[in-house]
Amino acid sequence: MNKQPLWLGADEEGGRVTRLPDELVKTPTSQAIGQSGKLQLARDTGALLGKEMAAYGFNMDFAPVLDVNSNPKNPVIGDRSFGAKPALVSDFGAGMMKGIQASRVVPVVKHFPGHGDTSVDSHVGLPVVQNDLNRLRQFELVPFARAIAEGADSVMVAHILLPKIDQNNPASMSSLIMTDLLRKEMKFQGVIMTDDLTMGAITEHQDIGDAAVQSVLAGANQVMAGHGAENVIRVFQALHAAVDKGTLPVDVLNERLSRIVQLKRKYALQNNEVSVPDLTALNKEAQRIAAAVSHK
Repeated sequence: MNKQPLWLGADEEGGRVTRLPDELVKTPTSQAIGQSGKLQLARDTGALLGKEMAAYGFNMDFAPVLDVNSNPKNPVIGDRSFGAKPALVSDFGAGMMKGIQASRVVPVVKHFPGHGDTSVDSHVGLPVVQNDLNRLRQFELVPFARAIAEGADSVMVAHILLPKIDQNNPASMSSLIMTDLLRKEMKFQGVIMTDDLTMGAITEHQDIGDAAVQSVLAGANQVMAGHGAENVIRVFQALHAAVDKGTLPVDVLNERLSRIVQLKRKYALQNNEVSVPDLTALNKEAQRIAAAVSHK
């Protein structure tokens, strides 16, 4: 029997990307928070998002977005980003991350190594970004480096192909990006997870079970498989078969799992029931933040 409580996570970024009930007053977009110039509001928003997630029984939030919104043709990031400058995204992203952590919910910073300079939505196809490693270090990676320096717990890796770094594998299946860059060069010690393997960037090219095995071998601790229990089963069966065949060595599996266990212990996850959320208090705080963002 698995004695570890499960991760219960969702995309609750604020703004237009929200998964919680409509009874909650929604917080402003990250773009609006960044434009306000008020760093404390990023932390306050993160703390509120964390409280809201915890109130509904979630212990992991796939946020904040640390992508630098540098490409006007980007169809998927836009106002989900704090802005177009790495320094601004670093400051506000780290603030929101810390706010979520303060509410005892695990933030997952995303989408490593940067989804801001894409012109294809990875939900429907595989974006190709022609930036080299020097460009990434000076631009896209800056907010992630800041988050790691300030205690990031988990990093979500994007389904984007960077042929000047790895010609064959998207970041979410690349050891050059997850292990060599994120783990070794950037010294990230937390949990690496993939974006959803059911997105078009993956499913248009290969089976999600095979993708899951490749992701874990390349450095991922967790793989995400949404949109139906059958997808979770396919991924589980593929990983199980890979261990049985020796394709996924047991020592590699244990190393990947150990970081997950460490993070769950850090947050002292429990399987306790949650009480009915206090919507009045949560909505009052959301309204205060919205008013503060609009009052420049």
